[in-house]
Amino acid sequence: MKERYIATVDLGTGKLALSVARVLEEDVEVLYYRERPSDGMRYGRIFNPLLASVPLTEAVKEAEEELGIKIRQVVIGLPRYGVRQETASASIERSDPSTCISQEEIDAIKDMALETYPLENEALEEIYGSVAQSFSTDDTMNFSEKDVVGIPSASLGGNFKVYVGAKRAISNIDLMLGNAGVAEAAKYFLPMSTADAVLSDGEKESGVALIEIGAGVTSLTIYQNKILRYYFAIPFGGKSITTDIKFECGFTENLAENIKLAFGACMPEKLQNMSEKVLQINDYDAGTPRILPVKYLSEIITARTEEIIDAILFKIQESGYADNLRSGIVLSGGCANMINCSNLIKQMSGYNVRIGYPRTKKLSSSGCPGINETGAAASVGMLLLAAADTHIDCASEKQQRSQSARQGKTAEKPEKNEKKGKAIKAGGQMEIFGPDEIEIVEPPKKEKTPKKKNNFITWTKNRLNEFMGDLYDGMDE
Repeated sequence: MKERYIATVDLGTGKLALSVARVLEEDVEVLYYRERPSDGMRYGRIFNPLLASVPLTEAVKEAEEELGIKIRQVVIGLPRYGVRQETASASIERSDPSTCISQEEIDAIKDMALETYPLENEALEEIYGSVAQSFSTDDTMNFSEKDVVGIPSASLGGNFKVYVGAKRAISNIDLMLGNAGVAEAAKYFLPMSTADAVLSDGEKESGVALIEIGAGVTSLTIYQNKILRYYFAIPFGGKSITTDIKFECGFTENLAENIKLAFGACMPEKLQNMSEKVLQINDYDAGTPRILPVKYLSEIITARTEEIIDAILFKIQESGYADNLRSGIVLSGGCANMINCSNLIKQMSGYNVRIGYPRTKKLSSSGCPGINETGAAASVGMLLLAAADTHIDCASEKQQRSQSARQGKTAEKPEKNEKKGKAIKAGGQMEIFGPDEIEIVEPPKKEKTPKKKNNFITWTKNRLNEFMGDLYDGMDE
């Protein structure tokens, strides 16, 4: 079997992530992963295809130059927000009750359920995806898809969850791809692909809620008995936190985002010594430094994060699966690594909470460290799904370029999208300020203040004159 290439695009409110993997039989090797700011996006959906195509065009060109390939088409995710969950069902009478139910019959009843589902407005809506919930035969109900195949029965029925979204959102994706000069290889419903990337089979079986906090959208995906049972998304995320910092502190949006990334934390009461620190931002335009206590910054972030989590916890209760989440909550998305975010969710919900990093054991990614971060979960999920589809081949090698030369260039080429001046800050977060733009100022600690010794000042070796001694005595008092 010849090798093929998979290129995926995760298009979000704040970022566009392009990843490229080489597939040879069951081996998946990630060759490229880069993130860059997106444009023309709102709440995870494209509102301006022309603006949205600009960063995609740049990302594709950069990947082609670095890898020596020509990207003809890409796999892309469907919007997370503006999707509603509906229920559909279908049934058939089998011609020969003595024969066993086949996988072809299961697929046929799925297609029937989707074809007969009545959309409210076919001109404006489209089905993004569907998931089989249970199947029934003559004698028994609530079979899983795996268990119902092979059972003899005179009838077969199925219940499905159908996910419906706006048709305009899909047409805008097509326009963006056309403007960027690439075709569509496949469109995936991201809740399922992201879950495949971060959740284990055991978590899916015992019951788990996957909360993905992105820049513009926070989504909730619930699995139970290895089946997607519930999905919902709200139009709030990391960008909402940035906006709060911007207006509360009077900063520009770019500065507010940088401060959030470098020093953002929840639960100010748990910051210990860090809460006493003060950020001094050097504003060269105003000519005077600006002061921001870390504790106040944390209070702003915590207030908005609590609001987002409250909405998600309400939806967990509304789903009917609140008592069935034996594996608790898995937190993913770009904001998952914010200091104390998982602790805040655990305190508010009572569930066990873990951070959901992509499970990259199914692929090799030694040359792309960014693919292991929580924000890359959707990209990893799409890569794995596309790799399993042998019909998808998104790119071809350019002529007169050997495999060894490509690998050598990949190893030597520095990441163009690395932000300059990064330094590791508290909690492992990345700071993107210059060395003179911001500093942490520690207030003086009372316990370290020199004690007075009977208003007496120790003389130096050069015996300071009496006037200076009196001056310092006056300052101590």
